Order: sequence, then C-alpha cells, then structure tokens
Amino acid sequence: MKEYKYKINGNSYNVSVGDLEDNIVTVEVNGVPYKVEMEKAPAVKVVKAPRPSAAPRTESGAKVISKPAAPAAGGTAVKAPLPGVILSINVKVGDTVKAADTVIMLEAMKMENAIHAGRDGKVASISVAQGESVLEGAVLITIE
Repeated sequence: MKEYKYKINGNSYNVSVGDLEDNIVTVEVNGVPYKVEMEKAPAVKVVKAPRPSAAPRTESGAKVISKPAAPAAGGTAVKAPLPGVILSINVKVGDTVKAADTVIMLEAMKMENAIHAGRDGKVASISVAQGESVLEGAVLITIE
C-alpha cells in the first residue's frame, strides 16, 4: 500500500491506497477502510517509435560520406545554392550560355528559384535530371 499525508482545510488525513483489482481499490483514510470503484479508463495504445538505423561504415569502421563529384577538368561547376527539387533544365549539353541565363529551375521551400549560369561558356555536362532532389552544394551543370 502506498501512504500519503494530506492537509485539507486544516484537517490532516493519512491515506493508504492499495492495489487496483477489477476496477476496485481499497483506500484507508485515517484508519477507516473504503472500497473505491474506479471508472474504466479508455485503453491506451503504446506506440514504439522505430529506432533509426546506424549510419553505414566501411570495413575499417570509418563513416561512409559521399563527396560531391569534381567538375570536369577546366570546367566551372554550377552548384545548388540550397536543397530542393529540380523543376526544369533549360539547357542541353553543347549549348552556349551567357552568365545571366537561367539554366535550371529549382524548387526549394515551395518557391521556384532560377539558377543562372554564372559565367559565359558552353554546357559541358548536366549532372541532374528533372524531378531529382539535390542537396546544397550539389553540382548541377558544368560549364567550360
């Protein structure tokens, strides 16, 4: 039994609470026993959250971290300024572009962001596809 001491309106009460059996609990207040019937509480469903899996590791135990691909030799990489989804690719490999030309439309935080070439040149490679999700700093296009 668990014992509690209460003071209500200046009166002291010693209360002992027994175990709950079939919604009935024995309660003793200042030595006087009472049988108290509890209302049935709605069933509580306990949900266990799945534990995240461990990050992959190499045979030596080092963490596996993917590094962004280096741009082609002599080329300049146009990188994603923030994470998002590629909405459209406005150029093809071999196209000549000006620095202010919009080469990719990137959706990030429910806003369309125009990604500009950044320099004059020729599109050497396109590293992404429409609908693909990219992280910040990912190489989108290489311009030579």
